[in-house]
Amino acid sequence: MEVLTETIEEDEAAEWEEAAEQPERSEKTRPAEAQKEETTLSPEMLRDLERKLSEIEVPTPADHWASFSRDVDTIDLSKLPLTYKTNTPREKLLLQVADNFSRQYSHLCPDRMPLFLHPLNECQVPKFVSTTLRPTLMPYPDLYNWDSCAQFVSDFLTMVPLPDPLKPPTHLYSSTTVLKCQKGNCFDFSTLLCSMLLGAGYDAYCVHGYGSWDLCHMDLTREVCPLTVKPQETVKKEEKAPPKKYAIKPPRDLTSRFEQEQEEKRQQEIRDQEEKLLKEAKERLLEETKVKPDSLHGLRVHSWVLVLSGKREVPETFFIDALSGRSYSPQDEHFLGIESLWNHKNYWVNMQDCWNCCKDLVFDLGDPVKWEYMLLGTDKPRLSLTEEEDEDFNDEDDVEALGKEDEDKSFDMPPSWVEQIEITPEEFETRCPNGKKVLHYQRAQLEKWAPYLNPNGLVCRLTTYEDLECTQVLEIKEWYQNRGDKLELRHINKSTGLIIDYFKPGHPQALRVHSYKSMQPEMDRVMEFYETARVDGLLKREETPKTMTEYYQGRPDFLSYRHINFGPRVKKLSLNSTDSNPRPTVKITERFHRNPEKPADEDVAERVFLTTEERIQLRYHCRSDHITANKREFLRRTEVDNKGNKIIMTPDMCISFEVEPMEHTKKLLYQYETMMQLKNEEKLSKHQVWESELEVLEILRLLEEEEEAHTLTISIYDTKRNEKSKEYREAMERVLHEEHMRQVETQLDYLAPFLAQLPPGEKLTRWQAMHLKEECLGDFKQRLIDKANVIQARFEKETQELQKKQQWYQENQVTLTPEDEDLYLSDCSQAMFRIRILEQRLNRHKELAPLKYLALEEKLLKDPRLAELLKVFI
Repeated sequence: MEVLTETIEEDEAAEWEEAAEQPERSEKTRPAEAQKEETTLSPEMLRDLERKLSEIEVPTPADHWASFSRDVDTIDLSKLPLTYKTNTPREKLLLQVADNFSRQYSHLCPDRMPLFLHPLNECQVPKFVSTTLRPTLMPYPDLYNWDSCAQFVSDFLTMVPLPDPLKPPTHLYSSTTVLKCQKGNCFDFSTLLCSMLLGAGYDAYCVHGYGSWDLCHMDLTREVCPLTVKPQETVKKEEKAPPKKYAIKPPRDLTSRFEQEQEEKRQQEIRDQEEKLLKEAKERLLEETKVKPDSLHGLRVHSWVLVLSGKREVPETFFIDALSGRSYSPQDEHFLGIESLWNHKNYWVNMQDCWNCCKDLVFDLGDPVKWEYMLLGTDKPRLSLTEEEDEDFNDEDDVEALGKEDEDKSFDMPPSWVEQIEITPEEFETRCPNGKKVLHYQRAQLEKWAPYLNPNGLVCRLTTYEDLECTQVLEIKEWYQNRGDKLELRHINKSTGLIIDYFKPGHPQALRVHSYKSMQPEMDRVMEFYETARVDGLLKREETPKTMTEYYQGRPDFLSYRHINFGPRVKKLSLNSTDSNPRPTVKITERFHRNPEKPADEDVAERVFLTTEERIQLRYHCRSDHITANKREFLRRTEVDNKGNKIIMTPDMCISFEVEPMEHTKKLLYQYETMMQLKNEEKLSKHQVWESELEVLEILRLLEEEEEAHTLTISIYDTKRNEKSKEYREAMERVLHEEHMRQVETQLDYLAPFLAQLPPGEKLTRWQAMHLKEECLGDFKQRLIDKANVIQARFEKETQELQKKQQWYQENQVTLTPEDEDLYLSDCSQAMFRIRILEQRLNRHKELAPLKYLALEEKLLKDPRLAELLKVFI
């Protein structure tokens, strides 16, 4: 990589001159009064300031590297495999080949940096970089794609700067050691990520090159947080239907063209003004975030991962910065050049000029002019040939000669010396070091936590700021997991005070979205629901101190909208109150979808209940061949007057407008029946409004209780956190242990008590064997009889007690209270249950006793100690 040191020295000299001129200009421009008011520091103040400044410790990259080296030193090297401590003959031969390749490269390119070929590992043993890669497919489906792998590596490890930003590191540790320490530099990050991507089937390579200051130091303060980028909405263009040959001409457009042109001009001026303001804001932001000149620009060593197109359906080549886990195009200006790259099979050196960063590089690794490979393997990428070159390269003799030459000079890469990369489920779940990680972006801060680390289930928080100094909070987004109330996301807008909660399916009230400013009842809020999980088909409920609006879908009564106006309430209702104190209803407006089973003239589209005015207004659906719809209004009066006389329906109590009047609608009986039906529906609507108010209070109460309790759900497969599963597992282990002990007891020697009566060491005779058999069978028979007697005694005792209770009940039946009768019935039920169980046990014992006796007799006859002596008696 060629770098013009003269230009860098000139830039540094210009910076020093500019820095020297700034104090002079500031002294000239400073007012004389301000210069006079300068306070002089006393010697004591100067000594105190010097002492405080000396106490400040600024960590340097060398300090970070020393800390990382100390973490590696804590690992017991004696437990590492032999491949970490020694080199095999093939590895030694590979190191010799690498040294020879390095000497040739240094001779041909003396101005280039030395190649990064065989750094030392944690055991101070030189290892070739390609053998440090260990392709591994992780057993987690979330790590099958490149984006999730890169994000995991970025979250799991802590970045350590290189000790010397101008040179590659002298050590390259194994991925297993890096995972244990959870620290590493850019080369460690890239090695681990490339190993995972190779195992997942990607054509991935580790890259040794040069990057910008932001890239090398993982500085994301000038980058936009990916979570703040809104996805672009794709506007679907409406396909115009082809014009028909025979069609009615559209009516003549009578709108004024002059007015249209004026409106277009006005809209264009508004757009131009918005674009101007946006452009000024962008220029202001670019000026504020202007990158300071870096004296080492183009010299800072960095490592990242290259993914070539082809495998895993990758459409185009791209870079992955393992430190941040973000993907970049090769045209990105953060990547300033490439020295070399390698995978687990070969090593390539870039022979192309990087004067234009990586924008003009061609990643055809089969082209030896652009990429010089180290090993002549049979599986290296081939040069992409044109059709004419491919036709000229068809001579069979040349192909055979080339194949023989390749076989003579080919050298396969030795297998990796690194152990299998393993990530435990606990590490995969925890991810971040100590379970927490903080990232700073442009006007944003992203915090991540491991699941179950926070008692409220918080796993991610994104704080957006108005200024670049990140002092004025604009909005906060919080992501949750495993919440008992199914809360998934909370969006807090600090400028408006609006809070929006998003819930996953499974909430007790099927709540999906809750927008509010206060948790107090009867305040401005919007609740959206999963309509398929509710019986009433409620989609959304909007509430204000004086109104409530509900939207429905898929109801059998075709109700789609309900709007309620409330009057001032007499008694204020608290959230924890159980008394039903609904607000007085002033007006209820309901709208309905079209019912195809009814004619449009009789299908109500909207009805309004004016409760205070005692009026009911109806508006029907409009027929397709009409331009207006029928309307009807009822003046609702009390059914009786002051004297108790029943009021008769009069024509003035119903005002109607009908497009096509019909005879039956003019009859008072029809109007009276309709009004009575509307009265019942008004009562039903009021009751539903009251239920809606109670439901809102119940939802608020549940949300507050959950917010205070912080109940987290635990999967039944999580054996470490799930107490119920743990107790069940312990109970099963205890049952198995008891079963094992029972089997051990059954396997005890049943002749031991009888053999103990004989003199020790004496050989059994036939008479003694027969006597032992009779004693053992007699003892077992007596045990069976005793057990039957015990069961029979318990059965008779329970029966007598039940008879006594029944006799007591017959004597005191008249004076017993209902509680005493319930207690008597409960006792009788339990006694009958015990009697039935004892009876079943007694019957079962009678059935099994002979079988057990015969089984013991057969076992005694087959016992090796008695079998030979008892043959005579069989």
